Amino acid sequence: MSNPTQIDQLIERVERLLLRYEELQRTNVLLGEQVSVLTQERDSLKSRLSAARARVDALLERLPESSGHGIKIPMETER
Repeated sequence: MSNPTQIDQLIERVERLLLRYEELQRTNVLLGEQVSVLTQERDSLKSRLSAARARVDALLERLPESSGHGIKIPMETER
């Protein structure tokens, strides 16, 4: 059998496709895990940013009113 038949070639190709499919499934699982980790990290960073903004806003509220010679601080809607 030095010359593979069409069926042998087809079988070989299907086996290669199945291996590739399994590799892609494993890769997909790993990427899903990475997305989950990054989503949690993003949510944590958003929460920390929100808390920091609240602290800055609280500090700004405690500043005395200026007589018009100060720096204009943009409000949240102006960003």
